[in-house]
Amino acid sequence: MSAPEQNHLLPYARRSDFHVGRATNLEGKRRFFYRVLEVLPGLASWSTLIGVVLLSVYAPFIAAYFVIAFALYWVLKTAFLSYHLRYNWRRLRHHMSLDWSDMVARFSYGHLHHVVILPFYKEPVAVIEASLKALSQVKYDPKKIIIVLAGEARAENHAHEIGAEMQAKYGSRFGHFLLTVHPANVPGEMAGKGSNASYAAEQVRKEVLDKNQLSYTDTIVSIFDIDTVLYPDYFNCLVWHFMTAENPLKSSFQPVPIFNNNIWEAPAISRVVAMSSTFWEMVQQERPERMATFSSHSVSFQALYEVGYWQSNMVSEDSRIFWNLLVANDGKYSVIPLSYPVSMDANAAPHLWQTIGQIYKQHRRWTYGVENLCYILYHFTQNKNIPLRQRVNVALQQAEGYWSLVTNPIMLFILGWAPIFLGGQEFHQTVLSYNLPIVVRDLLILAMFGLVISSVISLSLIPPRPHTASRFRYLVMALQWIMVPATMIVFSAIPGLDAQTRLMFGKYMGFWVTPKTR
Repeated sequence: MSAPEQNHLLPYARRSDFHVGRATNLEGKRRFFYRVLEVLPGLASWSTLIGVVLLSVYAPFIAAYFVIAFALYWVLKTAFLSYHLRYNWRRLRHHMSLDWSDMVARFSYGHLHHVVILPFYKEPVAVIEASLKALSQVKYDPKKIIIVLAGEARAENHAHEIGAEMQAKYGSRFGHFLLTVHPANVPGEMAGKGSNASYAAEQVRKEVLDKNQLSYTDTIVSIFDIDTVLYPDYFNCLVWHFMTAENPLKSSFQPVPIFNNNIWEAPAISRVVAMSSTFWEMVQQERPERMATFSSHSVSFQALYEVGYWQSNMVSEDSRIFWNLLVANDGKYSVIPLSYPVSMDANAAPHLWQTIGQIYKQHRRWTYGVENLCYILYHFTQNKNIPLRQRVNVALQQAEGYWSLVTNPIMLFILGWAPIFLGGQEFHQTVLSYNLPIVVRDLLILAMFGLVISSVISLSLIPPRPHTASRFRYLVMALQWIMVPATMIVFSAIPGLDAQTRLMFGKYMGFWVTPKTR
């Protein structure tokens, strides 16, 4: 975006470093400072893990007491998260039982329009059509909905073929149906969802909003992954929250992503990982002060326009847009949880090992969201208009989140036993050495009771059993949660450590597109 085109941006968003993606985008002292910030997350995680090992070797008694204290902390944390999960589960079921059409009838909302951006890249037509079919069946005036199928020039033939087929089939059902094709190899851009969505947003502004004189403040943009299938009342629920928000133009709206489109076909390991991601988002819905946008979300077009849309030079654009908006608005921006679901695909491939590889890559991309921590810390030192207390609280919350994501599962399930194996002969002769594994085992068993709650909730969120699946699958789906300790390490801690290590050494990642199958 050239200098003359930046006049519409908020004052802080006009800074040359506002859309910084990595240290290499900066120069001089600013580049050095940002590079230090990129090193910090990985350094903190590795220092913690190595420190526990060294403590087990040279101070096994201290390490043993630390392990017991940490296991007790884990039990309390599990209880805390389970409480929020159960509460949001009840809230979500309540929201799904409401007649949102009747709820919004008290408002005058005919002036609102909805832009739905669906970025896609080589996905099969069955995936794309499932999303459009659900959109065409929502309980909302379809003429108020503007569909944008956002393809890539890297797969131009596929984009035009799919776009033409879908436009012929569904175009007349909506107010507008637009196909955009994001150019390839644009200088300064990273090929991925962010650059595609930003291009699509600008095209819909020029081709639809401006030509039809539609107000930016009365237009809500929903960006969905191409596999997102809406529940019928999504837009009514969204409008109700938009109309009742204290400041709707300074808010993003976050549904609960439930990865259950293909849950009956996905292998058990895929189901556990997918539903665990859903549960984390449900927990976050009960702690909106900690939330950032994730995957599918909705936001005022005016807010997007004021910051130049999604960043086009980074991986985790879905959460970065929230931090862009928070920083540009001097901290006066928030996420409003909808506690209403959208359905998405569990990560599954034709073969088990291929599925495992895909899940690992997807979670490494998600945990590469640690790049947002660098962005936050950098701009929190620059924008003093954000209250100091807010800057400190947000920075500590985000730093602790990325640190615990990587270190906690490894310390608990692997390094928790380090004092026994590394403590030396003197430590092995003590009562503490004998009791340590017993105490840790009992505390972990106590923490595992939270999995019973997870099992019950997960069964309530899956779609009806297809006739091709045996009733025995319900039992399998209930018992599959015993894999959680392993999945936490393999698909959470290790890919998170991988991502932080890459960032620490400047081995920057690109955007990996999760394959979709039917």
